Amino acid sequence: MTPYRNFQAVTAMSPIQFQKQIRLQQARLLLAAHPDDVTGVGYRVGYESPSQFSREYRRLFGAPPSQDAARLRHPAPTVP
Repeated sequence: MTPYRNFQAVTAMSPIQFQKQIRLQQARLLLAAHPDDVTGVGYRVGYESPSQFSREYRRLFGAPPSQDAARLRHPAPTVP
C-alpha cells in the first residue's frame, strides 16, 4: 500500500483535503479572536485569494467567514 493510500485509509480524505480542512479550522479559531480581519486571517492560514478563502470556508462551515465569526462570538441562546 502506498503512503497516499495509507493516509486516505486513516483520514478518509486526500492529503490536500486534510491540509485544507486543518487550515480552515485554524482560520475559524483565529476568526473567533479577530472577527473583523477576515482577509488577514485568510492570508495567515495560507490563502492568497480572499474570495477562494471565503468560498472554501463557506463550503466547510456553511456560512461565510464574517457571519460565522459573529455567530462564534455571540452564540444564539439555547431554549431549555
